[in-house]
Amino acid sequence: MKLSGRIKPISYLKAHAAEIVRTLAEQQEPMVITQNGEAKVVLQDIESYEQTRQTMALLKILALGMRQVEKGEFLPAENVIKRLRERREAR
Repeated sequence: MKLSGRIKPISYLKAHAAEIVRTLAEQQEPMVITQNGEAKVVLQDIESYEQTRQTMALLKILALGMRQVEKGEFLPAENVIKRLRERREAR
């Protein structure tokens, strides 16, 4: 995804807010807004934002799991499966 064609000054945002919202929702690509020639914010549609947040949450879980494996803080899969089966049968 190349953002260079999706950089707009804040004055453009002020003058074209409804158009920008519509375009963001349709194209699902972020837009960079500048102020005084400097990138200040990134705008994106809600669906893309939620997907990004979900991806970040999954990556955090993966990183936590990797750290636990590195520290040796894990159980063999067969032990976990056995415990899950025991819990299910206890119900």
